[in-house]
Amino acid sequence: MLGRLLLVLVLLAVGAGGAWVLSVAMRPASHPASGPPAFLIDPQKPEPGSAIPGAAGQVPAAQPQGTPAAQPDSAGRDPLRVWADKIAQITQVPSRALRAYGNADLVMRTKVPGCQISWATLAGIGRIESHHGRYGGATLGEDGLPSKPIIGPALDGTNGFRAIPATDGGKLHGDPVWDHAVGPMQFLPSTWKQYGLRASGDGVAPDPQNIDDAALTAANYLCSGGRNLATGEGWWAAVMTYNNSVEYGQQVFSGADAYAKASVGK
Repeated sequence: MLGRLLLVLVLLAVGAGGAWVLSVAMRPASHPASGPPAFLIDPQKPEPGSAIPGAAGQVPAAQPQGTPAAQPDSAGRDPLRVWADKIAQITQVPSRALRAYGNADLVMRTKVPGCQISWATLAGIGRIESHHGRYGGATLGEDGLPSKPIIGPALDGTNGFRAIPATDGGKLHGDPVWDHAVGPMQFLPSTWKQYGLRASGDGVAPDPQNIDDAALTAANYLCSGGRNLATGEGWWAAVMTYNNSVEYGQQVFSGADAYAKASVGK
């Protein structure tokens, strides 16, 4: 993906918020005076292509967004929401974000079954890119939008960033001169234009700020080129195309593996 190598640097350079996403989220869990301990993600450093994250618990086989409504359970509840609420309690990933990752998993099972992408891999990416839509103190609303737009700094050639002129006239980020990564999965406008998908299937243009659209687009991008993410070669090729950095791939692997293992049997 054009410029994806810059995205970890972008988050690091934004300030305390970005540094918190990439460092605090990876260090050993603290134990606050009240409330549950932080979910621990053990940093792992597998060699590219050598392994894939552990198998994740299955998202319930409900209909994904954009298809006929999911059948509720005996209590009238949406099975995707029930699943997300349960995994959120274990992993401390917001339930609303998990619903987006889970829906993308379900869609891709039908759309590109040979890809075998997991919601846990999407969660591993979302964790680094925006702390699951919470970058800069944002929160995800029920509509899937963050409480304030998530926009990276200008890629203007300063602070170690490559200079990337605005590719969409600033439509997605408001800067007519320089490009910015946008949304909870941090896409450049040019990549979003090529791979963007609308999760709801309502005919509206996909929105990179919407966690459902962003997660489905990330899955669409990762699965492009006939990749099989159930293999070490395929998983690493996909993630390192998203961001061509071994360190980035190892951080995604660590998060995805922790989320997957925590979800098994849940």
